Amino acid sequence: MTNHSEPADPIDETVVTLRTPAELADALPYLLGFQPESSVVLIALHGPRGRFGGRVRLGIPERSEDWPSVAEQLAQCLVTGSERRETRPDGVVAFLCQEPEAFAGDASGRQVMERLRPLAQALRTECGDLDVPVLEVVCISDGRFWTYCCPDQRCCPAEGNPLLPGGTSVLAAATVYAGFQVGPAQGRIRARLTPWRTAAASDQARVLHDTACALVPRILDDGGHAEVAAETLDLARRVMARLAAAPPIPDRLEADVYDDELIGHDEAATLILGLQDRTTRDRAAEWMEGDEAAPALRLWRALARRCVREYREHAAAPLTLAGWVAWSLGDLAEGQEALTMALIADPHYAFALLLHPACSADSDPEPIRRILRGERSQRDAAARGRSDQLALRSDARQHADVSAEKAERSAEKSQEALRSKNAARSMNIEGAEEQDGPGAPEAVSPGVSPDPSDGADTLDHAGAGVGVRTAPRGRRRPSRTSGPGPRPAGGARTGPRNRRDTIRRDPRHDR
Repeated sequence: MTNHSEPADPIDETVVTLRTPAELADALPYLLGFQPESSVVLIALHGPRGRFGGRVRLGIPERSEDWPSVAEQLAQCLVTGSERRETRPDGVVAFLCQEPEAFAGDASGRQVMERLRPLAQALRTECGDLDVPVLEVVCISDGRFWTYCCPDQRCCPAEGNPLLPGGTSVLAAATVYAGFQVGPAQGRIRARLTPWRTAAASDQARVLHDTACALVPRILDDGGHAEVAAETLDLARRVMARLAAAPPIPDRLEADVYDDELIGHDEAATLILGLQDRTTRDRAAEWMEGDEAAPALRLWRALARRCVREYREHAAAPLTLAGWVAWSLGDLAEGQEALTMALIADPHYAFALLLHPACSADSDPEPIRRILRGERSQRDAAARGRSDQLALRSDARQHADVSAEKAERSAEKSQEALRSKNAARSMNIEGAEEQDGPGAPEAVSPGVSPDPSDGADTLDHAGAGVGVRTAPRGRRRPSRTSGPGPRPAGGARTGPRNRRDTIRRDPRHDR
C-alpha cells in the first residue's frame, strides 16, 4: 500500500510505501494530523497500488448497541465523500483506537481488542454491502496493535505486537522532511474545550442562572428577540477585539488561561445564552475566515469551557462554532473533536449534525463558506437599502418641512398685506368722513359743472376757470360719486344744455 503526498508540483511527488500492519499503525497519526483516542477511523484506498484517499473518524460509542448504526453511517460517509471528491474507493483500511482505562471492564489492550471485535465485524459488513472491501482492520491499544484480518499467529499473535518507536518509520521521516508536523494528542484538544471543574465553576454557574432569569424572557418576547440578538453579537465583537489585542502566548494551556481572565462571568453568561438562538448563532458562524477567524475560535473555546454543571448542554452552540471555524481554518483534528463533543452535549443539535459528517470525511468547507458569505452579503445589501431609504425619507421630510415653512411665511406675508390694506382702507374711510363734515370744501371733478341752483358762490381765480363751491351752512351735501364723463372729440366738457358756466367779473378787480 502506498501513500502519495500532494505537493504543489506533481513532478516532485514523493511516494512512501507501507508494507506491514505495524507501518500502518505507525502511519495513523501522520495521516490524521493527530494521535486519535477512543476513535474508529476509516481510510479510503484508490488504484492498484492502494493510494490513500479520504478518511472519516468518529468516537467509539460506549454502548455496543449503537455500533451497527455507527458502522453504517461511517461506511456511507466515506464512500459518498470519496465519490464526490474524486472516485469510488477500491478498498478501505480501518483502525480502532482505545486505551484500557476508557472502559471500566478492560484491564489490558487484549481485552480492548476482544471487546471491539463486533465493531470491526460491523465495519467489514457495511463496507462490503457497498461493494468496497475492507482490506485491513487494526486495533491499537496500550502501546500494541492487533489485526482482525490475519489469522496467522506467527505474524499476529494473540498478545499483539508492540508499536514502532515514534518517529522512526519511513513515513515519519518523509513527513518531517516535507515540513509537516503532527498536531497535539486528541486528549489535549479535548482539554481546551472541556468545561471547568475548578472553584470558579460555581461562580460561573450562579451567574448563568441569574442571567438566564433576566435574558430568556426577553428572547422569548417578540419585541426583545432582535434586541437581544444585536446585543449578543455586539458583545461578541467587543470580546473578540479584546482577545485579538492580547499579546500572543506560545503555550496553549497558558493562552487559554489568559483568555479566560479576559472574559468576565457576566459576559460569558450573556454570550452563551444569546448563542442558543439559531439566527444569532448562524450570524456568528460567519466569522470563519480572515482576521475574524482566530479571535472567534478563541472566544468559542472559552465559552465552551464556561458551560459548567447544569449548563453543559448549552455547550453545543459554542462547540459547534469552534469546530466549524477550526475546520474552516484547516485544523481538521480540532474541528472533528469539537463537533463530536457538541453532539455529546446535545445529540440532536442540527448544526453539528450537518457539519460533523462533512468534517469527518475531510470534505472541502468552501461550499458552506459560500452560503454564509451570501447570507452576509444579502443582509448587508438590505441594510444599505434600508439606510438609503431612510436617507431618502429624511431628505423628503426636510424638503416638505422647507416647503411648509415657505408656505407659512407666504401666508404670513399675505395676512400682513391684508391687514395693512384693511388698515389703509379704514384710514381712508375715516378721512373721508372728516372731509364730509359741515362747511368742508369739496373739489369739483373736471367736466362737471356746478349747479347754480344749489346756491353756491362761484369765484374765478385769475381766470383759471377753476370753480370752488361752498356748501350752504347748516346743510350737508351728499358726496358726488360719479367720475368725469367722456369727452367729445373737440375736447370740450359736456354738461346739461340748459346750463352754462357763469363767470362773474368784478370791475373793480379788472386791471
